[in-house]
Amino acid sequence: MKKKKTYLICIAAILLALLSGKIIWDNYHETEKEAIKVAVFAYKKSDVFISDIIGNMEKMAYTYEKETGVPVQIDVLDAKENQNDQDRQLDKCLQLDYDVFCVNLVDRTTASVVVDKTEAEGIPLIFFNREPVEQDIKKGKNVYYIGADAKGSAVLQGKMIADLYVKSPEELDLDKDGEVEYVMMEGQMGHQDAIIRTEWSIKTIRSAGVPLKAVESGVANFDRSQGAALMEQWLQKGNDIELVICNNDEMALGAVDAIEKMGIKKDIKIVGIDGIADGIQAVKEGKMYGTVICNSKQQGESMFTLAVSLALTGEPDKSLKLTNERYIRAELDGLLSQ
Repeated sequence: MKKKKTYLICIAAILLALLSGKIIWDNYHETEKEAIKVAVFAYKKSDVFISDIIGNMEKMAYTYEKETGVPVQIDVLDAKENQNDQDRQLDKCLQLDYDVFCVNLVDRTTASVVVDKTEAEGIPLIFFNREPVEQDIKKGKNVYYIGADAKGSAVLQGKMIADLYVKSPEELDLDKDGEVEYVMMEGQMGHQDAIIRTEWSIKTIRSAGVPLKAVESGVANFDRSQGAALMEQWLQKGNDIELVICNNDEMALGAVDAIEKMGIKKDIKIVGIDGIADGIQAVKEGKMYGTVICNSKQQGESMFTLAVSLALTGEPDKSLKLTNERYIRAELDGLLSQ
């Protein structure tokens, strides 16, 4: 009887092992995705820098599909600067079996709500370009941020101007009155990068001993046409402007457009941030004095790598350089006209 009982226990153990093995095998196959689905939410797709980031992400997806045979579906949703529309887009996509959300918030103060919703559905979340507060990033288990360091880009922008003044003061102080008259074009009201860039570019220039004199400042929402309208308005007032500091290249290009339209021959120095293709070209042509390259290529590629890794393993790829476990910062570089 004892032998029979032992025999039955052995049989049961073998069956359990086989069953367990089947479960492990089935789970293994379930993790082998036939396709990866990523939803990308843009605050405004027509924003050139945002479009560049997404475009570089899509190029990576094309290469990945060719090399692995695994299709990557990237769906881009454009909120057109409307947070209510973005909320509706997010809610809809929560029901559509996406593997990862990449979110460029219209209003960064809504980040906490987005984290709560994605956490509830177990969807990894990558914020990009518009940085939520750290408390919101750390609120979720699988929440990350990709973007350029706003302070770093502003300091580099300010250093370009400061270095020029130290080297050749007359190139900035065109009327030789002992002051550099400047205007400031700010990005969106309340946008963290706009606030930081505005503050730290001026701090950096002043700390180098450049005698700045503020003439005008205004919000142009990171937009080229609004930047052009604002610059034209300032010039029509008869302001003596020697330097135009812009939170991004699009507004800087708008300033260039206004100066050209009005036929101004004065060598007004214009600086931007982002390093978009048109901005780089304007610097090379001498229409802008300089820009800070925020590396949209690196940001797009990093976002793709992180999204795929999260979709397949639930963890960031080891090749990614993360700061404080949740942040990927783009490398910055300055470009000056010759």
